[in-house]
Amino acid sequence: MKVIGAGLPRTATTTQKLALELLGLGPCYHMRDLMENFEEHLPLWEEARDGRADWERIFDGYESEVDWPGSFYWRELMDVYPDAKILLSVRDGEGWERSMRDTIWSIYFGDSVMHHLARARYQVDPLWRRWYDLMVSMCWTGRGAFAGSYAERQQLIDAMERWNDEVKSTVPAERLLVWHPKDGWEPLCEFLEVDVPDEPVPNVNDTEAFRQGIIGGAVTSVQQWWDREQAAVA
Repeated sequence: MKVIGAGLPRTATTTQKLALELLGLGPCYHMRDLMENFEEHLPLWEEARDGRADWERIFDGYESEVDWPGSFYWRELMDVYPDAKILLSVRDGEGWERSMRDTIWSIYFGDSVMHHLARARYQVDPLWRRWYDLMVSMCWTGRGAFAGSYAERQQLIDAMERWNDEVKSTVPAERLLVWHPKDGWEPLCEFLEVDVPDEPVPNVNDTEAFRQGIIGGAVTSVQQWWDREQAAVA
């Protein structure tokens, strides 16, 4: 593991994943890796949640990680991989809060179609239920990043700032880069000691893709459940 992402979700982590892989620091572990293979990856992260993490097995074959669930464990990972550099992805508070509320927050709260379909899937899809509960533990309860701080706009922004401040005050300066894709390749490449690519930094705006993925996955799962129900009574 050469790069540990410590930034919160919705801080251009998909763009960072692509950027790190373009720089030869891939594959880069991202929430997408977990969601594309629940059966293999979910038990490993449940063990991590329960204090029995096998980091070598989780990150076998990966050279970097960004986004949840890996970034949630940045403290543990910086000790497990003492030679890895820490990348803190940042975003302005208002833009981040709006993105969070339109995507991740709406899975768990509110009155949106995405929320209700996610809850319906929770009732009929055991793997989704386990992922959902894992994310609740990382976000909204106990030591979750936003525990008690998610009802109002400013509460979420304050939680983001606390998270970023903790990373900055904990990680040695020579090991940390605070970066946003708008900063360009130069600071990232200098930090990682790699050449600057000829192509621009990737620009990925995945809010709509996120919504479609959650909604589409829920619709598919509910339809599969209904098909099984119909077949059982046929």
